[in-house]
Order: sequence, then C-alpha cells, then structure tokens
Amino acid sequence: MSGSTYGNIFKITTWGESHGAALGVVVDGCPAGLELCEADIQRFLDRRKPGSSQYTTPRKEADSVEILSGIFEGKTTGTPISLIVRNTSQRSADYSEIASYYRPGHADYTFDEKYGFRDYRGGGRSSGRETIGRVAAGAIASKLLAELGIQVNAYTYSIGPVTINEDNFDLEESLKNPTGMPDADASARAEEYLKKCMEELDSAGGVVACTVKKLPAGIGEPVFDKLDAALAKAMFSIGAVKAFEIGDGTKAASSKGSINNDAFYMEDGEIKKKTNHAGGILGGISDGSDITMKAYFKPTPSIFSEQETVNKNGEDIKVNIKGRHDPIIVPRAVVVVESMAAITILDSLLMNMTSRVDGIKKFYE
Repeated sequence: MSGSTYGNIFKITTWGESHGAALGVVVDGCPAGLELCEADIQRFLDRRKPGSSQYTTPRKEADSVEILSGIFEGKTTGTPISLIVRNTSQRSADYSEIASYYRPGHADYTFDEKYGFRDYRGGGRSSGRETIGRVAAGAIASKLLAELGIQVNAYTYSIGPVTINEDNFDLEESLKNPTGMPDADASARAEEYLKKCMEELDSAGGVVACTVKKLPAGIGEPVFDKLDAALAKAMFSIGAVKAFEIGDGTKAASSKGSINNDAFYMEDGEIKKKTNHAGGILGGISDGSDITMKAYFKPTPSIFSEQETVNKNGEDIKVNIKGRHDPIIVPRAVVVVESMAAITILDSLLMNMTSRVDGIKKFYE
C-alpha cells in the first residue's frame, strides 16, 4: 500500500491497524533542539481518544504514547522520531460477521476491489484509529510552530442543523464540552440533536473549522503546490471529509468582485487587509492575515438500524451492524484537522526557506 507518507521536509508516515497490536507514526525532518516529551504529545492524543463522552465509541483505550527514537535528554536530535500507541481494547469478534458483506458507507467494497482482500476488523487502515499517528505528529508540528509564534486552533463549527453563534465564540469552551463547540448554547442544542439521532439508531455529520494565526506572508507555492491546495489535500486525506473550504468558500461563487476582493491598507508600516474573504491565501501564497478553513464530515456510516447491502456472493441482504461506534466523529476529528493543518503549515514554512537567495545567504553568513 502506497500513500501512507505525507509531507516534503517535515514528513510523516503513519502505520498500524485498528485491531492490530499498535499504531504509530515516524516523523522525519523535525529540526534538532526542540524540547519534546511524551506529555506534549499525550495532550493532543487525549483530545481524540475514544470513550470520553456518550457521543463517542465506548471502546476504552488509554491511547498512551511511547517515544521510541529521535529524542535525547528531552530534545529532538534531528533524526527520525518514532512514536507508538498500543491497542489494548480490541474486540475483533464484533467484526467477524462483516467479513462476508460490505457495509454501506464504508471502504469494505473498494478495499476488496483494490487488494483482493481486506482487514475487516474495525476497518483496518481505513479506521478512524489511523489518525492516532497524525495527531501525534501534529503535536510535534504545533509545538514547533508555537516557537515561531504561530497558532493553529480547530473547533466544531456545526453538528447537523446546529451551528455556532460567532457572537458567543469562546475557544476555551470548546475544550470543556463534549461537542467541541466554542459556544455553550449551541453545544447544548447539538447534544439534544445527537441524543435524538442515537434514539433513532442513526448518526450525524458536521463541520470542523480551523484558523491559523500569525503566519507570515509569502508561504506557499504559486502553481501545483499552492498552500490552499496542500491544505485541501491534507483535509481530504482524513476519513469522512467530503468537502473543504478556504475563506468564504462556496459563498464566493455567488458574490461579486467588489465585495469578495479584500482591500489593502497600511498600518504601522505594514500591509494589512480590511476584510478576509480570501481566507488568508492569495494565489496559493499566504497574505499575512488569518488562514480560515472548514472541513465537512459525513455522518458516521456505522449505524445500528437495518440497512440494505450485498454480500461477497453477490446476494442482496439486510444487515444490522454490531460493535462499538461513534454516533458522530466530528468532536474527535477536531484535533485531527488541527494536526493536519499544523503539519502542512510547518512543512510549507520549511520549504519556503530556500525560496530566496538573500534568505539563503543570510542563513549561512
């Protein structure tokens, strides 16, 4: 299987399966001298681990991370950093039945068509647990970005029909409630909606928003490696993401140039923008304002109501899926979006170091 590696300079390779012995990531290209310990990474993993509320899978996993390489005396050495999280609560028997049929909304059928067989235990590599490696790597990227004063923050923007009120925005609130919403009132209404979905043996989708602050202008490439294209690839690589937006996104298509264009002005000797419809990126390159993006997640495909499908013998059947599943994945996906954004931004920053001769001369003088 190809495609498990992401990045150019700050490069990550995730490995492992949902019901295998462990999952993890190898991070290559992290500069030497960054103070890093397991607690730095664990804080991120704790935000995505299962069993944290009634709206997540009841699978109980500590998701404790171990650093196997790349750290000496509390600092990165510049060599590959290997991280592992061991699976401790697999119940593979819950999935033995699905070996004979294809679950609607899952990758069962496409994996069989591509490889001729599949690891049906919890979805194997297509399971949400694959994101453990991404989040662990994202913790490292976020810490290095913080050294540069760059902040990456994601939160739940909407769940089903419930959307946050920007006037009530409180990022700290998103870290306290089970929905990940930075709006206590919206979170309470979203919980009621989720309870109804669960009563109906159904699931829900939603939107995760992410903002990058203090990124300097000039980061990104102008053609195939545009910064917004790189972010889009990062977000679409997350399971269940079906749409992605930068800035005004689809609203720009119904706007006018006189409205959509962001006027420039000078303030304290710096070029700034009066609005940010572009979402902080122009021509594939950062413009110095906040980068704003949204990732749209489909409802969890594993639902407990009866569904129609086909078995491996080509027969039409009806199934009731068993096992432990999230009624919504959005709250746990918030840190995944944040991590993939941080990895992409850091990689773009490192690539940008060779874009100008004067910058190279300044570095080596």
